[in-house]
Amino acid sequence: MTDAKFLSFEGIDGCGKSTQAKRLAAHLTTAGQEVVLTREPGGSPGAEAIRQLLLTGATDKWSAETELLLFTAARRDHLERTITPALSAGKMVICDRFADSTRVYQGATRGDLRGKVDQLHSAMIGREPDLTLIIDVDPEIALTRGLARNSGEDRFEDFGLPFQQHLRAGFLALAAQYPQRCRIIDGNRSPEAIFTDVLALATS
Repeated sequence: MTDAKFLSFEGIDGCGKSTQAKRLAAHLTTAGQEVVLTREPGGSPGAEAIRQLLLTGATDKWSAETELLLFTAARRDHLERTITPALSAGKMVICDRFADSTRVYQGATRGDLRGKVDQLHSAMIGREPDLTLIIDVDPEIALTRGLARNSGEDRFEDFGLPFQQHLRAGFLALAAQYPQRCRIIDGNRSPEAIFTDVLALATS
């Protein structure tokens, strides 16, 4: 059905990527494909515990350097316990965020840490998705959506609009850097229109 066995969704907070990831997983499962839908930070018991540390509390709770270490620790556990076993079993993995989020959130917007992000990724993770779909949305719209969720995991939304604008620029730059695996999808449309593009890219 698709050559992409490991697919990630990326974008700023409130862009709608989680909705599209769930929708794609449901569609492919109905079509008979074995799919593991997972998320970051999280996706394994240890990583979910770290998620609570990262996504709740005050904006100044962690430095960018500490965030980088925590995200990498969570990703390593996620890779060992969920992603690699699923891929080894021939399943498709659909992940709501992966290393690109760390490249943008900590590497590009929370200090000049991109070099350290890439070093840690190479040493401890060493894997990229086969395909990354970046849902691109107006930061004002996305921030309103993200805060309206009132999920309790709003630490990054609480940095405000300038931060979200910086994130968007970071994801667009990332797509330009990795054109072989990253595709940008216009998220300023209905969920149905967005999913049409998601499905076309994921199954081509």
